[in-house]
Amino acid sequence: MRKHIALGLTLLGICLSFPASAAGCLKGALVGGVAGHIAGKHAVVGAVGGCIVGRHMAAKKAAEEKKAKHDGKDKSAANG
Repeated sequence: MRKHIALGLTLLGICLSFPASAAGCLKGALVGGVAGHIAGKHAVVGAVGGCIVGRHMAAKKAAEEKKAKHDGKDKSAANG
C-alpha cells in the first residue's frame, strides 16, 4: 500500500513539474487514476493512460480553437 502511495506521489510530482504545455494531463491522470483504482487496483496504469489521453484531447482542442480563430480572421478580412 505504501509503495502505491509513494509511486502515486512521485507521478504527481512529475506531472506538476512539467511546463504549462502539459494541459489536460493532470485532469486526465486524476480521472484515469480513480477509474483504474475502481476497475481493480490499477490506479497507476489508469493515471498514466489518463494523462496521455488528456494531453491528446487538450492538443486537439487547441488545434480546433486555433483553426477557428484563423478562419474567423479570413472571413473578417474578406468582408472588410
